[in-house]
Amino acid sequence: MNAQTADTPRERPLQGGARLAQRQLLERAVNWLRAKELEKAQSILASILERWPGQGDALHFLGVINHRRGHSDAALGLIHQAICAMPGEPAPWNNLGNVLVELQRFDEATEAYEKCLALQPNFADALNNLATIHRRRGLLEQSEALCRRVLALQPELAQAWYNLSLTLLEQGRVEDGLMANSRAIVLWPRHLQARNAVPRALVHLGRLDEAARLYREWLAADPDNPVIHHHLAACSGGAAPERASDGYVERTFDAFAATFDANLAALGYRAPQLVADLVQQLAGNGTKRLVVADLGCGTGLCGPLIRGIAEQLHGCDLSAGMLEKAERRHVYDTLHHRELVAYLLEHATTFDALVCADTLCYFGELAQATAAAAGALRAGGSFVFTVEALPEDASEDYHLQPHGRYAHRRDYVATVLEESGLRPVTLRQEVLRFEAGRPVNGWLVGAVRQSSSAAD
Repeated sequence: MNAQTADTPRERPLQGGARLAQRQLLERAVNWLRAKELEKAQSILASILERWPGQGDALHFLGVINHRRGHSDAALGLIHQAICAMPGEPAPWNNLGNVLVELQRFDEATEAYEKCLALQPNFADALNNLATIHRRRGLLEQSEALCRRVLALQPELAQAWYNLSLTLLEQGRVEDGLMANSRAIVLWPRHLQARNAVPRALVHLGRLDEAARLYREWLAADPDNPVIHHHLAACSGGAAPERASDGYVERTFDAFAATFDANLAALGYRAPQLVADLVQQLAGNGTKRLVVADLGCGTGLCGPLIRGIAEQLHGCDLSAGMLEKAERRHVYDTLHHRELVAYLLEHATTFDALVCADTLCYFGELAQATAAAAGALRAGGSFVFTVEALPEDASEDYHLQPHGRYAHRRDYVATVLEESGLRPVTLRQEVLRFEAGRPVNGWLVGAVRQSSSAAD
């Protein structure tokens, strides 16, 4: 969502030198906020509130800082105070909407954006943010109208072109969507998520040749980009790698981190809850306190669900952006910026349970990961994960699907587990999420590490 976090603050009715001092302090705080120096910005804002209690701009920007640090309740309280102090200011309402979106309180976010627009009808960021909510809800005509209204105000706003391109594609207006996306790319050439969204939308529409053409054009301009290489292999039917590269995973999920939770909530994402329920069942429903690792923890969606059984809860992920979001949940004892196989190899016989929700779908060949998991578990420890499902009559053990994730055959999953010294106790089909209105089927897997003698 687009935020107004660094506007030049408006003057308040103070006298002479006090007014100038307040303005200068606010401008310094805003500059530090723009530079992502949150401690320095917070220190100045706190000094402003000490000298001028209830100062609205300071409350607003402190709310933004708390939001960035993952303290959503504190952010909401501070922004509400700012709104009370500055009832005619639109920007706090826009940022209130942004906090509410991250909390997945979309009705309240919609109301906040509408209140912003009631105060300033041409507030472009709020218009674009509201258009995004409408698009996610399937209100495509309303979303398109808002995007076009934004672009009439700010023709060079890349985010609005990107939003419009997705709205048009979801209406089936592919050529118009491609033209809008081309404009977004020109204005926003380094933004990975925006550039990747349109070929991925074409994949969902089954137009793989057109998606591959866009990836080839992109590859010509950025030949070393691992994201392009991976998706081109996925949608062109070319030779597929045994797993997604570390570079692909890191760049993709760094770009996706800011919107990850809200996007998956809109897809009815079930994998974290499925994994958490099964690992608690295998652990005896909380009768023991375990040392647990969350592999490919992402933004930490599994963390709050499994904290109750964990004496220690550790997470690892390749994406620094995702780990920053996970840290905001305040449920992990440690978080590690590591690839999961490497992390497991560094922690032999350390864990009582391993969980891995929708991360091994970026692996084709699973033997290396399952062997590393077996080595990191203590005897009797459990490994619970999800992968996407191939039909049992598939001719291959795993397949790189056009959207970029791998799917696996059930008997292949069972075989690699057993060969690694892990005994499958659960291997059942579940719906992991919905995409384009269709269920994504996967395997929910629970396996237990056998004793050394049994494994030998």
